[in-house]
Formats: sequence, C-alpha cells, structure tokens
Amino acid sequence: MAKYLCQASYTPEGMRGLIKDKASGRKAAVQTAIRAAGGKLESFYYAFGKDDVVLIVDLPDNATAAGFLTTVAASGMVRIRTTPLLTIEEVDKGLESKAKYRAPGAAN
Repeated sequence: MAKYLCQASYTPEGMRGLIKDKASGRKAAVQTAIRAAGGKLESFYYAFGKDDVVLIVDLPDNATAAGFLTTVAASGMVRIRTTPLLTIEEVDKGLESKAKYRAPGAAN
C-alpha cells in the first residue's frame, strides 16, 4: 500500500459540521471512508494553525488516493493537500538510478 500525508483545513461550513459531529465523529467517518476505499487510517490529529487536521493514510495506489481525495475536496467542506510518502527503501532504490540531467547554465 502507498502512504500519504494529508493536511486539511475546514471551510467555515465544515467547521460548523465538526462542532456538530465532534472530533471523534469526524475521525470515525473518515476512517470508515478510507476503509471503504481499501485503505487504512494510520494516524489522525487535529492541529492549530494553517492545518486543522493532519492524517497519515495507507491507500492501495495513487489512482485510489486521487479518487478518494477528489471526493473529499468536492464536498466543499475541507481544503486538502496530499503528499505521497516514500519509504527509506524506495528512496534508496531511486538513488540507484542515475538520470542524465544538465542543470540550467551548467557545462555539458
């Protein structure tokens, strides 16, 4: 499964829904939706500042993540930013491949 960091902020209407549903109710609803998408909620935190909610989510693949997160955003109740997370092993594998790249202005 692929892992994602999701950072979200509620719209004013979404915040009113949070007050009505309570934090535990929103967590349960999100967890149910992620399970229905074939995924798993690893962690769920509320936060101060720019983000109201921070999640770590496991989903089967990028296509599933795109579908799930588009549905969340389309609700109009939350603005969400998603970052795919890589394992140490994935980065090590990526570092093994050498891309042919010339930086702007660099000599050939």
